[in-house]
Amino acid sequence: MTNTGLLAPLSGTDAVAAHLGDTAWLRALLDAEVALSRAAARYALVRPDDAEEVAAAADRLAADPDVPGELAAAAVEGGNPVIPLVRLLRKAADGASGAVHPGATSQDVMDTALVLLVHRAAPTVLTDLRAAADAAARLAGAHRDTPTVARTLGQQALPTTFGLVAAGWAAGLDAAARELAVRVDALPVQFGGAAGTLAASHPHGPAVADAVADLLGLAPQGVPWHTERTRIGTLAAALGVAAGACAKPATDVVLLSQTEVGEVSEAAPGDSSSMPHKRNPIAAITARASARRAPGLVATLLAAMDHEHQRAAGAWHAEWGTLTDLLAVTSGAAARLHTSLEGLQVHPEAMRRNLALTTDGEPDTGHAGELVDRILEAR
Repeated sequence: MTNTGLLAPLSGTDAVAAHLGDTAWLRALLDAEVALSRAAARYALVRPDDAEEVAAAADRLAADPDVPGELAAAAVEGGNPVIPLVRLLRKAADGASGAVHPGATSQDVMDTALVLLVHRAAPTVLTDLRAAADAAARLAGAHRDTPTVARTLGQQALPTTFGLVAAGWAAGLDAAARELAVRVDALPVQFGGAAGTLAASHPHGPAVADAVADLLGLAPQGVPWHTERTRIGTLAAALGVAAGACAKPATDVVLLSQTEVGEVSEAAPGDSSSMPHKRNPIAAITARASARRAPGLVATLLAAMDHEHQRAAGAWHAEWGTLTDLLAVTSGAAARLHTSLEGLQVHPEAMRRNLALTTDGEPDTGHAGELVDRILEAR
């Protein structure tokens, strides 16, 4: 896991780490509980004053640096941190303890908190994805007519332009960012009660669920989705595609930076501990490294979609760390790619030199410039 610590800046996950760590989890869990209490108060299931006391107690717990560790230790017994959190919150709310966790089950709070984490982390991921796409688009515009050689199956093919190469990068990053934004926005609240029937909130269950969504700024659920995990699966796929969209230009930059090719170089290449002549494209390399972790995490989330009956034993639990790790590595890939492309130096003279290996005279780049224009206009 590269969310925090020594490897976080290297992997590009340092910016998103604050949205995925223990403090963020605690705040999201408490926010879900407070929203439940306030939503229940709207329909007279608890007293409004008690709901506000729950909110105040939640703030006190969120400010206590010992609470995350306490929850981590206590979560082992029941299999999730919501169970001990409810005990702590009820104790902190004192006379308003009856307004804590009204009509809910642990999964309602865990799923809603996970959705909140995704919503809070996603802007960081999307900002870097879009910034990388913008950097690629600027390269495309600047080098619309810069001839270079297209390579297929690792060999020189026909002439193209570097602008078209970079425009392809931008198109992929743009598409990935759009799809990810759609999937994040569609993630709903979770509120179903013990068996997904909203029995404990009858006759106001669906209305309470919608009120929780409204209070948290999340999409309404329609119906509880305790073991219907297509939303998690499609989010995982969108994050995996975004990581792959970052890996494509990062791979190209690594290959085009090779000494024998020399067609691009990063603005701040890395050196070597033993070979001072090296100028390694470190930002692209670390973008690839983060992206390489994504497919395995996506596979785990897809494999965990077989939630049995009305509450899964293990498949649900497998999602929490896997999804936060997937958010982290996708964010890291986007952040490091943005760094790579933002300062990428293009060497047209090397491109012409390499073109001359297989092309005589002025290279015919076909409709490359027109295709660049089409891609940039479609943004």
